[in-house]
Amino acid sequence: MDIHLSDPRHDRLARSIAERVAERGGRARYVGGAVRDHLLGLRIEDLDIEVIGLGPDDVHAAVGEVAKVSLVGSSFGVFKVHGAPIDVSLPRTERKVGRGHRGFEVEVDPHLPPERAAARRDFTINAIAVDPLTDEVVDPFGGRADLDARVLRHTSDQFREDPLRVLRGMQFVARFGLAPAPATVAVAAGIEPEGLAPERVFEEWSKLVRRGVAIGAGLEFLRATGWHHHTPELAALVGVPQDPEWHPEGDVWTHTGHVMDAFAAARLGDDEEDLVVGFACLCHDLGKPATTAWIDGRWRSPGHEAAGVPPTRAFIGSMTNQRGLADDVARLVADHLKPDQLYQADSTPRAVRRLAQRVVRLDRLLRVAHADRNGRPPAPDDGFPAADWLREQAAALDVADRAPEPIVRGRDLIDLGLAPGPQFKRLLDACFEAQLDGDVTSVDDGLALVRRLLDDI
Repeated sequence: MDIHLSDPRHDRLARSIAERVAERGGRARYVGGAVRDHLLGLRIEDLDIEVIGLGPDDVHAAVGEVAKVSLVGSSFGVFKVHGAPIDVSLPRTERKVGRGHRGFEVEVDPHLPPERAAARRDFTINAIAVDPLTDEVVDPFGGRADLDARVLRHTSDQFREDPLRVLRGMQFVARFGLAPAPATVAVAAGIEPEGLAPERVFEEWSKLVRRGVAIGAGLEFLRATGWHHHTPELAALVGVPQDPEWHPEGDVWTHTGHVMDAFAAARLGDDEEDLVVGFACLCHDLGKPATTAWIDGRWRSPGHEAAGVPPTRAFIGSMTNQRGLADDVARLVADHLKPDQLYQADSTPRAVRRLAQRVVRLDRLLRVAHADRNGRPPAPDDGFPAADWLREQAAALDVADRAPEPIVRGRDLIDLGLAPGPQFKRLLDACFEAQLDGDVTSVDDGLALVRRLLDDI
């Protein structure tokens, strides 16, 4: 099994480390995600190397012959190679002694049998090891067969000790198109998310959004394990009915999974943009549980856009303190139906400018709207004229990927002879409102408005 890092420099460095380890009487094995990704035909960007048969001092010395290295986990026996995405570690056992992701007692053992070393890993697909010098494969839990069968299976009872592994299972199912083994679902269902650090939870959800291909399947894994109840904003979507004429796919939970799959199929590959739009797609209908009612013989959800903002903020806020992300997502949730609404109303440029001001980026909103529209199988793809219309309007008004910028600024008022003070904000706000309405299109227009306002004081 000829495994190579995508960067040739890092690849040569990894092999040199293995050779130096062998010269000292040890063995280096590539382990974890790099082996899995190689078997899946994916690019390998980073690498974990496990060294057998050498103590920490000898490992440090061996790696230090070819690279600068630091011990980053003294109790875990983990070394970080400087300037390369390579970690070198010693075999270890872990025993649960406390709460959360860090509540483990770790014992480093250079002579630990490979089967015991692999047993601490979460899933069989991550428990495969390869010697880069001899190509020997160590696969004690049948990870290669599970990859071939596209099955996600836990390695051992130690899986129960780290609740984060349930969320890792969610994003692995989504990223690699895996079907969870029934026994793994059953084990995960018995785990409680005690002591999980919010930032670790956010990391797993971010991977789901940024890397997932079958995101709907990842969400279904969460529901099958009962873990969707730990995200009450999402759990509330289960069973919420929709008008079958417009939503033949089923309830709001089912729709959300299809929307996420549509988003994934059109992802840009820009982590920042995909994170905002992906979370907006995930949260876009969080207001429906509170607003859905049987009205005039149909299931309707009037006002669900605005009603979705508080649960969106609660969901994102439970995982991260990134206020900017929450703001960006909430804006899109609040206006996710506006492309259709403005198009049907044959709205003026004024309405388009104001929408661009609210959501900041209309291109993001259009991505959410497209995913929402495409998340209704087996409804036919009959085009999306509203999106085409709004895209043309936004381009003509130069607001496709940015909010309108004020034409009149404080320096213009100073040039007019006004001294900075409390009236500045009122005058600038009035100019900007008139600009959004299309009544101010130049600095001269704005200053004329300012003069009129001053005359009325």
